[in-house]
Amino acid sequence: MTDTTLHPAIRADAREEAALRDAAIVVERTDRRRWRVAGPKAMDVLNGLVTNDVTRVAPGSGCYAAALTPKGKVVADLRIFAREGDYLVDTSAAAGVGWAEILRKYVNPRLAKYEEITDATADIAVAGPTAAEIIGTALDLDAGTLSGLAPHAHAELPLGGTTRLLVRTPEIAAPAYDLLVAAEETARVIALLTQAGGLLSSLATWEVRRIAAGWPAWGTDMDESTLAQEASLDARGAISYDKGCYTGQETVARVHFRGHVNRYLRGARYSGDAEIPRGAEIFDPSTGKSVGDVRSSAISGRDGGVAIAMVRREITAPATLRAEWNGAAADLSLLPES
Repeated sequence: MTDTTLHPAIRADAREEAALRDAAIVVERTDRRRWRVAGPKAMDVLNGLVTNDVTRVAPGSGCYAAALTPKGKVVADLRIFAREGDYLVDTSAAAGVGWAEILRKYVNPRLAKYEEITDATADIAVAGPTAAEIIGTALDLDAGTLSGLAPHAHAELPLGGTTRLLVRTPEIAAPAYDLLVAAEETARVIALLTQAGGLLSSLATWEVRRIAAGWPAWGTDMDESTLAQEASLDARGAISYDKGCYTGQETVARVHFRGHVNRYLRGARYSGDAEIPRGAEIFDPSTGKSVGDVRSSAISGRDGGVAIAMVRREITAPATLRAEWNGAAADLSLLPES
């Protein structure tokens, strides 16, 4: 079950949000885990474990995908990057537990070898309108080339170490890149990026912008009680409906071709002094019925209160709903589907 225990809304730092709006921030994303998957059948093995079509991911590109239970529930959401000779797979620390178990159970080492490289690597994000220019200055790369990268596409970085990728990430509504570097390079790369004009910022500011963009996080917005389409992973390009078999495909296909889910994740906004916490129950004022709950919530200096909520499908935007928690209440405005 998704944890609907009340948790305070996350707050963005005003100075960091201003830098993200006008220039760029640098964030060490310590909440990620990474694996290298290689071998003659690596592509086929991964393709049989996830919702997206790995066979169509050429070296230099990547995709967003999910690993599911046999009943179509989300075990982990993943980014898969194809390189010459291997694949790099990363996910959040929370989702990494389930993904590691899937690899252990289902990957035959004679067909594909995998190794976790989390401790040996680091993820440094740069985001904002000047992100490409700052990375270009810091690492002597062409900013135009970086700006032209498609979501999840990546380029090699001129650094030492075993993992040196620059990835275009669509998780927030601003130009954003992840630099996947060797762990021992972390301090040097951060210094180069801040010297080039990036503001070293907290992970909280990144999280606020993720919530504002409606990008789901495993363990908060979805988990093993959530169907792939309830998490709106199809809208994020994480599901292929014409690929071969994979774990959980039967449920995903049945929902897509024969029916629908009864609830799904939606973005929302709220205003006023109230901070709607994660876990607040959502009601339809016109009927008084419970129609969902808040999964992620944050306070943004740019947008006010922002949230991701699991809401019944019959509730359509624009809609003003009522969030209630611990005797408090506040209005919540549902956003149109993205």
